[in-house]
Amino acid sequence: MILTKTYDDPTILPPTARNAWTFLETNSASAIMKAVCPTEWAEVVDILSTYRLNPSTWLRKGGNRGHVPKEIDKEFAKRGWKEARLDLETTTLIQDKGKNSKPTSLPPLHQEGYFVDNYKNRIVLDVEWAAKDGNLDRDLAAYRSWHEAGAINAGIIITRDREDLFKLANHLWTNYQMGLPPAQRQAKFKLPVDLHTTTTTALDKAELRVRRGVMGTCPILIVAANRSTWNGKPYI
Repeated sequence: MILTKTYDDPTILPPTARNAWTFLETNSASAIMKAVCPTEWAEVVDILSTYRLNPSTWLRKGGNRGHVPKEIDKEFAKRGWKEARLDLETTTLIQDKGKNSKPTSLPPLHQEGYFVDNYKNRIVLDVEWAAKDGNLDRDLAAYRSWHEAGAINAGIIITRDREDLFKLANHLWTNYQMGLPPAQRQAKFKLPVDLHTTTTTALDKAELRVRRGVMGTCPILIVAANRSTWNGKPYI
């Protein structure tokens, strides 16, 4: 595993995207995707350049996945990305030593994958916003096996810088509460969504796994929302 920073090249990732998110990359993932999947990479860049966190949806309860992943997935869907399952099937051929021998085969070995949030032209992308952090083990291990089998060129995970966004959320929520009549304010200004839990998917959890090399040689790009991803609007 080699940590790289090809995303710092403005010809690969323009400042409109680079300055709004935090990045972690292995094996020159950004440069590889731009080179071998230019259309899909341009779509990723477009979304990272334009999508911004809106406090009024970000800080609102949203069921199993929350509003942010749904919003991001919707942007990819507009561009033809699809939720898809990648299964692998391996066939083993046995060749006996001898001029006239014919190879025999073992029964195919089927390896069932899982549904990635977004797939297009050999790039897989999952939005892991606040799920159980074990999802990262599953994602990176799957990316590794798919890449080693030649099924994908690279993998992307979009997540969040938990600590940075926790501080921003407290600031926004406090300002919102202070703007309410005293009788309507919540005790201790408790956030409407749980941003304090440390066992959910986030940049620090992804970095731990990347540094352990869970993804092998598969080029990986981790993209994390931070304070700069905020659209600058208050919670209303």
